[in-house]
Amino acid sequence: MITAEVAVYPLKTNDASGVINSSINALKNTDINYDVNSMNTKLTGSKEDIFRSLSEMFSTAEKAGGEINMVVTISNAAE
Repeated sequence: MITAEVAVYPLKTNDASGVINSSINALKNTDINYDVNSMNTKLTGSKEDIFRSLSEMFSTAEKAGGEINMVVTISNAAE
């Protein structure tokens, strides 16, 4: 089990909130637990599921908004 904190930053768009929400909605069909807060989204799950979900979030944001920055912190430390 690992955790990740992820923040998506759309560039050159007038709909940053829409792009961010699209990327978060990509998590709905995954096997991970996630918690959205004002600065980032915290993911908890298996390493394979987390990395797959991060890829899906990035791809979804990219499709919705073009240029994307994604900042991720990953930890395998127990909480």
